[in-house]
Amino acid sequence: MLLRLPLLLLALALAAPQASAQSAPLVRAQLLADTNAIVPGQSFQAGLLLEMADGWHTYWEYSGDAGLPTTIQWQLPKGFTAGPIDWPVPEAKLEPGDIQTYAYGGRVLLLTTITPPAGVSGNITLKAKADWLVCKETCIPGGAELELALPVATNFSPANAALFEEFRSQLPSEKKPPYPISWKRTANQLTLEVGGIPANTPLALFPLPADNQEVGHPEFLPPSSLRISSQGNFRGVLSVGEGPSRRAWFVSENSAETEKTATATMGLWLALFYGFLGGLILNLMPCVLPVISLKIFGFIKQSGDSRTAILSHGLAFAAGIFAWFLGLAAIIIALKSSGAEVTWAFQFQNPWFNIAIGSIVFVFALNLAGVFELILPGRAATAMESAGSGEGLGGPFFQGVFATLLATPCTAPFLGSALGFAFSQSSAVILAMFASVAFGMALPYLLLSAQPGWMKFLPRPGAWMERLKQFMAFPLLATLVWILSILGGQRGVEGVVWFSAFLVCLAFAAWLYGAFCGPLASSKQRVIAILLALASIIGGGWYFLGKNFTQIGKTDPDSIAWVDFSEARLKSELAAERNVFVDFTADWCITCKFNERTAINTPAVRALLAEKNIVPIKADWTNSNPEITAALKHFGRVGVPLYVLYPAADPSNPIVLPELLTESILVDALKKLP
Repeated sequence: MLLRLPLLLLALALAAPQASAQSAPLVRAQLLADTNAIVPGQSFQAGLLLEMADGWHTYWEYSGDAGLPTTIQWQLPKGFTAGPIDWPVPEAKLEPGDIQTYAYGGRVLLLTTITPPAGVSGNITLKAKADWLVCKETCIPGGAELELALPVATNFSPANAALFEEFRSQLPSEKKPPYPISWKRTANQLTLEVGGIPANTPLALFPLPADNQEVGHPEFLPPSSLRISSQGNFRGVLSVGEGPSRRAWFVSENSAETEKTATATMGLWLALFYGFLGGLILNLMPCVLPVISLKIFGFIKQSGDSRTAILSHGLAFAAGIFAWFLGLAAIIIALKSSGAEVTWAFQFQNPWFNIAIGSIVFVFALNLAGVFELILPGRAATAMESAGSGEGLGGPFFQGVFATLLATPCTAPFLGSALGFAFSQSSAVILAMFASVAFGMALPYLLLSAQPGWMKFLPRPGAWMERLKQFMAFPLLATLVWILSILGGQRGVEGVVWFSAFLVCLAFAAWLYGAFCGPLASSKQRVIAILLALASIIGGGWYFLGKNFTQIGKTDPDSIAWVDFSEARLKSELAAERNVFVDFTADWCITCKFNERTAINTPAVRALLAEKNIVPIKADWTNSNPEITAALKHFGRVGVPLYVLYPAADPSNPIVLPELLTESILVDALKKLP
């Protein structure tokens, strides 16, 4: 009894706005201008003034998690043009259920620049159709068709000066803020530092995401930082201060273009250095180091004592290495030519790219650690070696090509990482990247061809080479950890867990290949091992990535088997003597979203819907629907949410539930149904 009284009072309080909505307008709309007369060819500003009832609000151009922005459709005389809406800075509202919106309460003037033609004359009537969504506990679409008559004159005559000046001062400026600002990005986490502001000055950031761009909501980090999650370049409005002294500026991550370009250039040079270092380290691998001395002695034998001839052979051999790597670059560029180019570092903002490159890095780390080996078939190796045994400089050139290919077991890990990186870059970067790897690998041959006596400084082959090869797996695993940190910022801990589970499947497949596909294994063993490895990769990819990773952040569509609303479907279910629960909702409705998360889509409610054979019908009013509008009017409502239970035993007396729903209210109502 003590619990029901507050709920009853709450239901009555929520019903009050519905009653008042019927008797008094929630939004008063008026069309105004900053002039009493139109001057031919001279632009002026018109404004849509919206005055909201106490506690109600309309929305900014980006409404946030719910709501819809106000729209203005101008109907102007011939020759007139209207610019876009200039939006004053909004207020951030945190609604129940952690639903963040950006809105206007009280009153707001939405400004539009109107430009008349040079030859206009007479009296002019400007017409506009305005549509808005006004919300409190409920959300109600509204609109008005407005007119403004103005004469044509030779001189500009100001009007409504105080009102227009009030809201012009609230418009974000396109100029650079008078404070030093800096952007810092880590994966999809973006931090904006604002310098030079007085202590305890309120800061706010309002996002303006592009279509299909995912952004979070800004978080103020005292004393002077703002943080937001954003994929892609961020653009928004920075607000400093509060009340009449508050000022705002458009800000963009691209505003520090020079700094970003410098950072990208440094990143490119670092990547090229790593490519060169990787190529150089290849020469210390077991597959390559023993070959260096043999090749240089071969050049000496072919050239006699002529240092020029030895150097020529070394240059030809290095040219073969470059030809192999640049040939790979050309293939990648050709494959990319049909796809869209992406910019430097943009690829890491795509979680699927991070999964692909992370998988490549992990597999080749296993290769370096000795879990499996890449072995070229013996016949192919012999054929390639014999092809490079020609005389003149052609022989050393092809030996350079085939030596690189024959070193596949060692080059693959470095080459695989380079390939993953290169597929996301421009043609020039791809060529530079592979040229740097080629230069690193060719450098010892060039130096020793110029100075054969330096061969005494070469380390002797031994067991240490295998240890070095295994050690090189750890930098790759460290790279994988970095990729996992990026993925965690994009998809959270759950995303890292599912990707890690897939990596276990990759590791199992690599072990199968290494253990049962060696040169001594029978054909039957190889076939079975390869089939099991493919099953592990495909099955793991389907279950851990396809089924689970892709569902992160999504509501399970099978949680409640909703049926789309229609009068015919409703009558059909009632005629079949079934209990029916109708949820009148919309994507822009804050209360609807809160109720869905906390009261409707819960285990207890789902169990009762199934137990009592209740048909759940969703009346989605996100877009205009005459049937849903008529149904709302039947219950005396002009907005959503609305929740109605139709008992099968008495469908003519439906039960209307409160707008602010709780799980206990809904469960109690469902339990009463037969």
